[in-house]
Amino acid sequence: MDVRLKFLGGAQSVTGSKYLLELDKKKLLVDCGLFQGLKELRLRNWDEFPMDATTIDAIVLTHAHIDHSGYLPRIVNEGFNGPIYCTEATASLLEILLLDAAKLQEEEAEFAQHKGYSKHNPPLALFNTEDAKNALEMVVPIPYQKPVNVLESVTATFFDAGHILGSAIVSLNIQGETQQKKIVFSGDLGRYNQPLLKDPYAMHDADVLFIESTYGDRDNVAEDIEGQLASIVKTAFDNDGCLLIPSFAVGRTQLLLYYFHRLLTTNQIPACDVYIDSPMAISATNLHKIHRDDHKLSIGRGEHESIFDYPRFKYFRTQDSSMSINSIEKNAVIISASGMCTGGRIMHHLFNRLSRKNDTLLFVGFQAEGTRGRKILDGEPTSRIYGIEVPVKCHVEHINGLSAHADRGELMRWAGQFKEAPKMTFVVHGELKSAHHLSLKLKEELHWPNVMIPRYLESFELFTGI
Repeated sequence: MDVRLKFLGGAQSVTGSKYLLELDKKKLLVDCGLFQGLKELRLRNWDEFPMDATTIDAIVLTHAHIDHSGYLPRIVNEGFNGPIYCTEATASLLEILLLDAAKLQEEEAEFAQHKGYSKHNPPLALFNTEDAKNALEMVVPIPYQKPVNVLESVTATFFDAGHILGSAIVSLNIQGETQQKKIVFSGDLGRYNQPLLKDPYAMHDADVLFIESTYGDRDNVAEDIEGQLASIVKTAFDNDGCLLIPSFAVGRTQLLLYYFHRLLTTNQIPACDVYIDSPMAISATNLHKIHRDDHKLSIGRGEHESIFDYPRFKYFRTQDSSMSINSIEKNAVIISASGMCTGGRIMHHLFNRLSRKNDTLLFVGFQAEGTRGRKILDGEPTSRIYGIEVPVKCHVEHINGLSAHADRGELMRWAGQFKEAPKMTFVVHGELKSAHHLSLKLKEELHWPNVMIPRYLESFELFTGI
C-alpha cells in the first residue's frame, strides 16, 4: 500500500484545515474547515475544490470549530456522500454550528443584495441550510478511545484534546500488507490545568505527526485571570459604560461564564447583569449539561444546580431581545459571537458601541490576520461594518490567558511526551512565523528530524509499499 498526503488547508494559516490522505485508491479527508481571515484566504472557499469530492470515501473531524468543519455543507453540495466520523459531543455541536453557519451565509447574501455592496449579482451563499442538513445526516458519532474502522485498512481513535467540548486528537492506525503505521493529528490542543476542560491526552508514539502551531511562537501565561477581568469590568463601569466581549460561542463563552460566576458570587465586581447574546452560545452552553463527562465542571442534576443557570446571566435568543441591548448605556457585560468579529450578532453591537467613548471592547482570544478583530486590536481608527466606516473611539482591551489553544510551552510539553521522535512531523494550523518558531523548537530541544512546514496544496509521499 502507498500512502500519499495533500494539504488542502491549514498550511501556513490558522484556518481551513483539510488534510487529504490517499491510500492506494481510497481517500480519507481529515478535517473539512472553512478559510477565514485574509481575503485571499477566504476566496479559497469559493475556488473549485482541488479534487473530485465524489471520490472521497470518508471524513474524520478533530472538532466542531468552523475552521475545521465549516466546509462540510459545501463539499456535500459538491458530491461527497460518505460517513463523517467525530466524537459524540462534536456531533452535537455540529448540529448547532453548521446550521448557524448556513443561516449566516444566507443572511449575508440577502443583506448584501439589499444594501448593494456585493460585487456579485446576485450575491450568493457559499452553502445553504439544506446543504448543512444533508451533511449532518452523514455524521457518525464515536465515543472517546473507542477505535472505529473508517476505511477497510484504517482505524481511527479519538482522544480528548482539551480544546473545546468534544475536541479530539485523532490517531489513525493503517494496516498495510506487511506493516502497520500510525498517523496522529493533534487537532487544536487545549491548555493544561483549565477550570473547564481536561488536559490534552498524552500521546507517546507516531510514525507521522501533525501538530498545530497557533501559538507556536509565544507563551500566554494565564496569570490572575479573575483579577484582570475584575479590573477591566470595574474600569468600564467607572467610565459609565458597558463591557462588550466578542467571544467564540463554543468553549470561550462557557469559560467566561465560569469566571463571571466567580467574580459575582465573591463580590469582586459590582452586581451586574451578564447578557449572553448568541443563540449558538446558548445552545452550546446547554450541551455542557448533556455531555457531563467531557469537562471538569461539577453540574448538578437539579434544575438550578449549574453555574450556567446563575440568575445574573441573561440569555437572549431572539433578534428583538438582542437589539434591545443597544439601549443599555452602562454597568452591563455583553458577550456575543463571533469571537473574531467576522459575522453574527457581535456586528450590530460593534456598529453601535465602537464609537462610544464610555464603552470598553475586550478581546479574549486569538485574532487571526485579516479579521476585523485583528484590525481593531492593531489600532485601526475605523472599522467597516455594513458598508459604513465606524470610528473606533471606545476603550480596547485584550486578555491572553483565556485562549483555548495551547501556547508554545504547552505545545512543547505535549510533544515532549512522545517516547520517540516521529519519523515525519508537519507543523500546521499556524501563521508562518508561529509555525517556523515551533518547528525550530522541536528540532533544537527535542532533536526531532524531518520537521516540515507544508505549503497550501503541497503533496508528500508518506509510505510506499507497506
